Amino acid sequence: MADGAAHGAGQRPPADRPGTGLDRRHFLGAATGLAALATGLAGCDSPGGAPGSHRPVDPLAAERTRPGNPDWRLAATGPPDAIEGYADRVSVAPGEEFGLHVSTAAPGFRVRAYRVGWYGGAQARLVWRSDRLAGRRGPAPRLVADTRTVEAGWPRTTTVRTAGWPPGAYLLRLDSDHGHQRYVPLVVRSTGAAGRTVLMHAVTTWQAYNAWGGHSLYEGRDGAYATRSLAVSFDRPYDATGAEKFLVYERALVVLAERLGLPLAYTTSVDVHGDAGALRGATAVLSLGHDEYWTPQQRAHVTRARDAGTNLAFLGANACFRRVRLDAGPGGPSRTVTCYKTAYRDDPGFAVHRDAPTHDFRAPPAADPESSLTGVFYEGYPTDAPYVVHGADHWLFEGTGARTGDAFPHLVGVEYDRVTPAAPTPAALQIVAHSPLVCGGRASHADSAYYTVPGGAGVFATGTMRWVEALMAGTRDNGRNHGLDRRTGAFVTRTTENLLRAFAAGPAAHHRPAPEPNTARVYGR
Repeated sequence: MADGAAHGAGQRPPADRPGTGLDRRHFLGAATGLAALATGLAGCDSPGGAPGSHRPVDPLAAERTRPGNPDWRLAATGPPDAIEGYADRVSVAPGEEFGLHVSTAAPGFRVRAYRVGWYGGAQARLVWRSDRLAGRRGPAPRLVADTRTVEAGWPRTTTVRTAGWPPGAYLLRLDSDHGHQRYVPLVVRSTGAAGRTVLMHAVTTWQAYNAWGGHSLYEGRDGAYATRSLAVSFDRPYDATGAEKFLVYERALVVLAERLGLPLAYTTSVDVHGDAGALRGATAVLSLGHDEYWTPQQRAHVTRARDAGTNLAFLGANACFRRVRLDAGPGGPSRTVTCYKTAYRDDPGFAVHRDAPTHDFRAPPAADPESSLTGVFYEGYPTDAPYVVHGADHWLFEGTGARTGDAFPHLVGVEYDRVTPAAPTPAALQIVAHSPLVCGGRASHADSAYYTVPGGAGVFATGTMRWVEALMAGTRDNGRNHGLDRRTGAFVTRTTENLLRAFAAGPAAHHRPAPEPNTARVYGR
């Protein structure tokens, strides 16, 4: 990216998815993709070190005692080009710099950096703000013809130093002179994971769905799958509010984890991809509400952590479904998410360089279904159904008051997973929720499942994409609502608290009851 204003300009301390992807937006059915299973595939398996045996001093403990700033929300977005921007890094370590690229119709604007957390209910704290910066419109975006990749190509507006910024998930709010606002998301990543619960923000999935400039991995400007991007760039703003995927599928979990006071670490899918040691010694890794696009390296590193005793939680559905490659872009390495999907044979990385195909993990060639890691198998879209408790005596549901057979309306959707006996499934797996549904006119079920591995790690998958949204049910921040009520919100909140506290205590198999395998009984095979 082009450099612009001088370093640190104006800094001072503070006082349902777009488009119609024709390759997957329909009922897949238990049989879809199972042809790949005939090859007898198993999940990634690699060695790793054991989690740390002592709990380090939590550097975020003091941060949580600070007062928050409830004015972090957007008041008025205005037209799409009123103000928008992007950072030239998806994450930085504390103290590092990043470039901010902003286009606005206003003569000037300011930037405020809010760290998301609990903060006594304020849910964010103002960590930094800029002086007024001169506004200008960026040039028209560039479209890379071969891959239909949109790149904004705007010059750098300012460089921001993050000295004094604690690790965490940040919303940079752009405030124009005309009163219009947009977000730019940024993660200040932790320098280590040992003894901590890691929040793994799904930035590759954010970018896959980003339709800024008229193209995403799902559709082109004309709305057609055939004109979709084959690769998408981080060198452009996010559409809508600028942080929609984070706000809907991730923020509420960040707030809850911070409220519980757990030792936390923050990272992104890009960072886990690039650093084999990013998860070393973590007590748990959390995959948040919509975490679909993974590189093979990310999957291998998460699997290695699991096998070394790190608990895993998949708090959405459709996780680890698409295999992607990270390529360089104008802004530097790993700035492009490449996923050819059904056109994978046209990908030079596959055809010429023999890279792994960038399509569904479960599909041949190189089929490796996600269920060997998550325990559940993505099945379909769209659905809306009650979540039905199958094993109310499971430790996950302690204190919820739920009984077997209790139903929570609308909690299953809009995508869902199920335990699929024909897919690679861990043997020591217990289905704890089994929810009847109809998708595309066909009857099926969504499943929440829990399993353990010999290294002691526990793995939980909710089987529904609305889990994190449900943490907001009955509040002013109720996600996209879907009819979720306070009762559902209370159930999901208590269950998630049980999960996070247990997983933060170390390998779950060492201190929680073992799962009672019941797949054959539930599915009669």
